[in-house]
Amino acid sequence: MHKIVFLDRATVAPEVTVRRPAFPHEWVEHERTRPDEVVARAGEATILITNKVDIRAETLAHLPHLKLIAVAATGTDCVDKGAAAARGIPTVNIRGYAKATVPEHTFALLLALSRSLLPYRDQLLAGAWQAAGQFCFFGNPITDLAGKRIGIVGAGVLGRQVADIARAFGMEVVFFDPATAPDGATHVSLGDLIETSDVITLHCPLTPETRGMIDAAAFARMTKRPILINTARGGLIVEEDLEAALDAGQVSAAGLDVTLPEPPAPDSAFMRLARRPNVICTPHVAWASTEAQQALVDQLMDNIESFVAGRPVNVVAPD
Repeated sequence: MHKIVFLDRATVAPEVTVRRPAFPHEWVEHERTRPDEVVARAGEATILITNKVDIRAETLAHLPHLKLIAVAATGTDCVDKGAAAARGIPTVNIRGYAKATVPEHTFALLLALSRSLLPYRDQLLAGAWQAAGQFCFFGNPITDLAGKRIGIVGAGVLGRQVADIARAFGMEVVFFDPATAPDGATHVSLGDLIETSDVITLHCPLTPETRGMIDAAAFARMTKRPILINTARGGLIVEEDLEAALDAGQVSAAGLDVTLPEPPAPDSAFMRLARRPNVICTPHVAWASTEAQQALVDQLMDNIESFVAGRPVNVVAPD
């Protein structure tokens, strides 16, 4: 009989129903798990579910019964997949569940920033409309999306859905993806995307190659003062360099849903960025619509049941 241990159940909203697998098993779940608690909690597990709890080589060495790591997310940078594979333990992830929610959040950030919604709201509440003495007042830039170029880093399901929405707004779409580009799409180098885009939005995984890809050197090439959006992974952007880029006018605004570590320290660059009028930060919730969360946990159980049935799906190759 399998023992299934869910290390961080609190990463899924309590109102979302997590069904139990349709095979004999023991189920144990913990709301949260610190790194130093993993071995004690998972030592007898055959199937381990994690969303963000790190599973590293030194931990795997103490999990002799483990047969499967099921990540309750798309990103799998929390798992040492090479070390797991060396022990014959596959890692599986969730795919396609956030096709609506992440692109919608991306455009919520983009629209709010391009039209200065939050600064106008703050000024309205402070009495600026009355002080203006006329039917409207100005003071914050408002720009249309129509006719602008959006550079999408990552041409997977989410990147392609963002492109579809962008085209509906009348935007020109270009992609950078080192692996693939959709048929009929304009594929450019990362340098060209950075130099020519009015909006840059990130939809790629965090890997050794992509870590810090948007840094001071990249900002120096952003001659069009783009709006920068990151709903993918913290670590893709060097946040201290983003602070300097905003000060220098290399970037006009930024929308950030992710950072490293999560949650951020109170004195972190992310929290300093969040206090700027031309930056909107949200707490890694782009993925978290009720519909998407239910789809995620349903697929999570499908992944586990398929593995136990001898038909593993959504297996992630080692980096």
